[in-house]
Amino acid sequence: MEESEESEDLMEESEESEELSEELSEVKEESEELSEVKEESEELREVEEERELSEVKEESEELSEVKEEHHVKPGEKTLSRSKTKNNFFKKTRAKKSFTCTQCGKSLSTKYSLEIHMRFHTGEKPYACDQCGKSFTQSSSLKIHMRIHTGEKPFSCDQCGKTFICTSELKKHLTVHMKEKPHSCSVCGKSFSRHQTLHRHEKIHTGVREYMCFECEKTFITANCLKRHQRIHTGAKPYKCSHCDKRFSRSENLKTHERIHTGEKPHTCDQCGESFAFKSDLKRHMRIHTGEKPFKCDKCGKDLSRSSSLKEHMRIHTGEKPFSCDQCGKTFICASELKKHQTIHSKEKPHSCSVCRKSFSLLQYLHRHEKVHTVVREYMCFECEKTFTTANCLKRHQRIHTGEKPYECSHCDKRFRRSSSLKKHERIHTGEKPHTCEQCGKSFSFKTHLKRHMKIHTVEKPHQHSLRSHRTARKHLEGEDGENASDPEPAE
Repeated sequence: MEESEESEDLMEESEESEELSEELSEVKEESEELSEVKEESEELREVEEERELSEVKEESEELSEVKEEHHVKPGEKTLSRSKTKNNFFKKTRAKKSFTCTQCGKSLSTKYSLEIHMRFHTGEKPYACDQCGKSFTQSSSLKIHMRIHTGEKPFSCDQCGKTFICTSELKKHLTVHMKEKPHSCSVCGKSFSRHQTLHRHEKIHTGVREYMCFECEKTFITANCLKRHQRIHTGAKPYKCSHCDKRFSRSENLKTHERIHTGEKPHTCDQCGESFAFKSDLKRHMRIHTGEKPFKCDKCGKDLSRSSSLKEHMRIHTGEKPFSCDQCGKTFICASELKKHQTIHSKEKPHSCSVCRKSFSLLQYLHRHEKVHTVVREYMCFECEKTFTTANCLKRHQRIHTGEKPYECSHCDKRFRRSSSLKKHERIHTGEKPHTCEQCGKSFSFKTHLKRHMKIHTVEKPHQHSLRSHRTARKHLEGEDGENASDPEPAE
């Protein structure tokens, strides 16, 4: 009985890693989309900064040349240093004669102005031949192509994680600093980067000027709208280089590729276990905190995951969507079905290193090994009985409290354990899951099958005792007969 209950708990801890976070909120989706837009603008800004730094370097070299030209020779009049600088910067400013008519920014070359103007016009002449995404500069396209090639030339000196561009690395470094100096004036939420704060602030302003003509849904940016439209068109421009699977969003591709690369960037600071997805880490942390936010309204049981609650509710509703293709038996969850199928395979690959006993499932072996280690760290304060798991203790305590959370849907009878309820319900349903291999007769309970199997053994269960009883009886009757026939000796 306890095995079934414990396997349910193990199921809660093991099964839900398969669930990917597809139910992201609208705000989160848009903030992620905005992230890409900001990243692109950061990359462009970096290119401009590099160009400006190059110009500053040239200017400083020119300034040093000017200084050399105005080096005071013997007999010449000294030219003040400030005048020298002023004259130089006047010439430099004169060089920056290309001014943007839209925002007034001055640029040193005509080419720089042309690139700058693309921000206002929206022109993006450089297109990716892999996914069709367009860019204002060739350098931005070059950085973007690393998404498809998998090249990551920038690495973190703290943890070794690699990135496709310096802006990504810079953003990542804030994880190690753990500083969040930028706070939202509306809700007080803090952010590590100023641009992340600006993106967040749009949630409060509610400005959504871009609308989809298909479904009339509105978005904060044109890029958000563009990616949303892929839902209607079915376009999936991002292709996995490992398995040819395609995605409509680059972040989904990035997340998917962790399946192939084995990358687990999210690490638990309590036990060091790493996870591929942030949502998995969040769920894992509940093991350490003991948080169980999902409560059953039927029996009051607390669960750490919504999917666990969903599966648990099937105990009360009687729903069993998973069926065995060999015998037709149904189960409330996939793990229960998988466990059941080992009965048909009759394989027991997991052996105990102490007593060599074999088990069909690894979790059964782990549970069995506690018999040898005698680790019983959970104690009942009522009777001082000890248990190997917290769940075993919890179920035991119902003996003292009298609690019976599991109610039969047929006759209102209540039970302390779900396994007891399951067995009881066979009386109403007529289910007979235990079948005799010799004659095909079925039974509701395993103990009944075990007792029945003695019929097929060489010696029937009561045959030996009956024969012995008859022999003893005959022997006693024989002794009595002899005593009756022999006359008593004469005195």
